[in-house]
Amino acid sequence: MSEGETQKVKISVANPTALGLFGLGIVTFVASSQKLGITTGLSFVIVYAIFLGATAQVLACIFDFLHENIWGGTVFGAYAFFWYALGGAWLMKMGVFGPELAAACDTRQLGFAFLGYLIFSVMMTIGAMEVNRLIFIAMCAIDTLLFALTLNSFDIAPHATHMLGAYAELATALLSFYGASAVVLNTFFGKPFLPLGKPFGIFK
Repeated sequence: MSEGETQKVKISVANPTALGLFGLGIVTFVASSQKLGITTGLSFVIVYAIFLGATAQVLACIFDFLHENIWGGTVFGAYAFFWYALGGAWLMKMGVFGPELAAACDTRQLGFAFLGYLIFSVMMTIGAMEVNRLIFIAMCAIDTLLFALTLNSFDIAPHATHMLGAYAELATALLSFYGASAVVLNTFFGKPFLPLGKPFGIFK
């Protein structure tokens, strides 16, 4: 290579979607058990929020960007930081950072955060129509969850919105588990072992 010339090295990485979906699936599965009243407290939910819901999706985000997948990278990254922030908010409310911060918590601020994520999520759901049908359905479940969390944070129909959020979160978990399994097995076997559904083909 002559002086002044540059050489690009491309690093090949596997599809990170399965890891991101599994991270999303496990944290929503654990969190939904608490919302449904099957388990109590948030102590262990926080652990899975930080290490699976957040960190696993951060890794998926980074590798999706390396794949030049702007939709996947943005969505995984945004939801990863959602779980970091929510885990931090739970720790704050539990008094880990001191009684002053715990006493000053205003859940309506979380409501505005959930509303912002809902707006973002609805827009990303439009993009999901050109990914595959499974991801589109999962995004609709996430939209429903964020809608319920928003209303619940503003104390609007608290019982109804709590239960709506619980079932939407459980649906998100189960769809994510299926999606993660499908991505791995379809790639590993080199054929559509578990169907994901074709994109709608409306915008592309």
